[in-house]
Amino acid sequence: MPSSAPQILHDVFGYSAFRGEQQAIVEHVAAGGDALVLMPTGGGKSLCYQIPALLRPGVGLVVSPLIALMQDQVDALLQLGVKAAFLNSSLAAEAARDVLSRLQRGDLDILYVAPERLLTPNFLAALERVQEGPGLALFAIDEAHCVSQWGHDFRPEYRELTVLHQRFPAVPRIALTATADAPTRREIIERLSLEQARQFVSSFDRPNIRYRVTQKANARQQLQAFLQAEHGNDAGIVYCLSRKKVEETAAWLQERGWDALPYHAGLDAATRNANQRRFLREEGVVMVATVAFGMGIDKPNVRFVAHLDLPKSMEGYYQETGRAGRDGLPADAWMTYGLGDVVSMRQMLNSGDAPEERKRVELRKLDALLGFCESTACRHQSILRYFGEEHPGGCGQCDNCLEPVDTWDATQAAQMALSCVYRTGQRFGAGHLIDVLLGKTTAQVEKFRHHALSTFGIGQALNPTQWSGVYRQLVAGGLLEVDIEAYGGLRLSEESRPVLRGEREVWLRRDAEPAKRTGSKAERGARLREAFAGANDDPLWLALKAKRLELAREQGVPPYVIFHDSTLLEILNRRPASLAELGDISGVGQAKLARYGDAFLGVLEDESNGM
Repeated sequence: MPSSAPQILHDVFGYSAFRGEQQAIVEHVAAGGDALVLMPTGGGKSLCYQIPALLRPGVGLVVSPLIALMQDQVDALLQLGVKAAFLNSSLAAEAARDVLSRLQRGDLDILYVAPERLLTPNFLAALERVQEGPGLALFAIDEAHCVSQWGHDFRPEYRELTVLHQRFPAVPRIALTATADAPTRREIIERLSLEQARQFVSSFDRPNIRYRVTQKANARQQLQAFLQAEHGNDAGIVYCLSRKKVEETAAWLQERGWDALPYHAGLDAATRNANQRRFLREEGVVMVATVAFGMGIDKPNVRFVAHLDLPKSMEGYYQETGRAGRDGLPADAWMTYGLGDVVSMRQMLNSGDAPEERKRVELRKLDALLGFCESTACRHQSILRYFGEEHPGGCGQCDNCLEPVDTWDATQAAQMALSCVYRTGQRFGAGHLIDVLLGKTTAQVEKFRHHALSTFGIGQALNPTQWSGVYRQLVAGGLLEVDIEAYGGLRLSEESRPVLRGEREVWLRRDAEPAKRTGSKAERGARLREAFAGANDDPLWLALKAKRLELAREQGVPPYVIFHDSTLLEILNRRPASLAELGDISGVGQAKLARYGDAFLGVLEDESNGM
C-alpha cells in the first residue's frame, strides 16, 4: 500500500489532487487526531476516513446506519483493490463469521458495521482483541447527525457510541455529516464526546444544483412537463409525503412511459430491496419515494430530485435535494407546493404525539422552509444563510436569479383576506374564503349565509389563483394560523392585528402565471450541452456507457462503481490512446486501470477505426 496520502489518492482512487479541506482532514486523522467533518453531499467525505484508514496500521471501522450504503461503499472499495467488508443483518451467519475471522487476523483494511452490531458486548470484546493484535486504525462515525433527537434521521443507538472513546481512547475518531445546523452540531459534539475534536466545516453550497420552487397547480402534470422538457432519460428521485401518493404517482408515471418505481416503508422488504437495486444498477430509473428512501444512496448521476409535497424542514430539503448531482455535473432540485401543503404539514406537526418542545422546534424549522419557498432572494444564498454561511447571491443557478420575482404592495388585499377569515368565524379553509371574496354563491356560502357578509364580493379585482397565493403567503408569513380542530380552517394570529389596523404594510411575491414559464428548457439544454459537450448524441459516449454497463452486470455492481459519468466524459473528450494516458484521467486508479483499461481502450480504438 502506498505510504503517503497524495500517493494513495492518486494510485488507489485515481485523483490527482485533494479538494477543499480533504487533505487537512486526512493528515489530522492520520496523525491520530479526532475530527468533526461537515461537508456537503458529493463533497468527498468518504475519502476523509478511507485514506487515513489505509495510512494507519490496523483496520478502520466505519459506523454506518444503512445497509445499502455499506454495500455500495464496499463494492466501490473492492474495485479499487482495497480489502473491505461489511457486517450487518443482511449477512448470513456463515458469511458474518468469515468477516469476523478476517477482522481478527488482520485481513481487512476497512470494515463497515451497523451501530446495533458494533454495540453488542461480543463485538466490543472482539475489537479489544483486534486492538491487541492487528490494531484499530480509526473509528469513522458516518451520518453523525443521526445522534440528534431534533434531527430528521434520529437513531437512538448513535447516542451509545461514546463507548468507543471510553474503551478505546487512543483510537482516533472522525464524525461526518452533510446536514447539521448549529444546534445539531453542538449536540453531535456533546453526545459523542468530541469536545476536543478539530472541526472542519466546508461550504454547504452545491453550485451545480439549480433550485426551483413553483406554485402548485396540477402537480403531476407539472412534474411530467418538467421531466419531458429536461430529464427524458435521466435517473432521479420524486419525493411524496404519503405512501398512497407514492404508489399512485409511480403508477401514473409508468402509464406514461417512465421507468418509475415506488419506495416506502409499507412495502415488503423484498420489493423495497429489488426496487432500490434497480435504481442503483440501471440507467434512467425514476424512484418515487417517501423520505424512507435516500440516506446513504451513493448514486452519483442522479440528475434531478423533485418534491411533490413540502418537506418538514430546511435540513430535510437540503439533504434530499443533495442526492442530485453528486458527480458535480448539472442537476435540478425542483419543487411544487401550495397552500394545501402548508396547511397539511402544520396539521401533521401539531397533531403528532411529540412533546410540545419538539413540536415548537419542528414548527420553527418548517417556518424557515416556508420562508425559503416564498423568498425572492437567491436560493443558494437563502440555504447557506440558514446554515450560518454567507453567500454573495446572484448564483445564476436558481429560479429567483434566472427569473427575478416581482413583489407587490398587497396590504389592501391582505386586509380583505384577513377580514374575510374573521367575519366567517375563523374556521373555514382558503377555498371557501376565496369564494366569499369573489362573490360566488355556492351551496356552502348560502348554507352559512356568508353572501350577506360585508366581505362578500369585495375581492373581484384578483382571480382565484392570485387569492390562493395571498392566503398561502399569509400562512407562510405567520399572519394566519391553521386550526387543526377546524380541519385545516384558518384563523387570525397576533401578527395579523397591525395589518388589520393599517399599522403595517404587506408586500408579497407576485406568482408567475404558468403560461409565462418559458425559456427554462432552452437554458437547461444549453447548460447540459456545455457540461456534456454533446455527449448524449455521440456514438462513442453511448459505446462507453454500454461497455460500462456490460462490465457492471458481469460483476454485479452498479455502473458508477466501474466509472462515474464525469470519468467517462473525460475519456470521451480526451480520447486516451494508451494505458498511461488513460491512467491520467480523474477517477482511474491503478486497480481500475489494470482491470478495465484494455476494455475501454478497445472501445476507443473501435471508434477511431470507424466501429
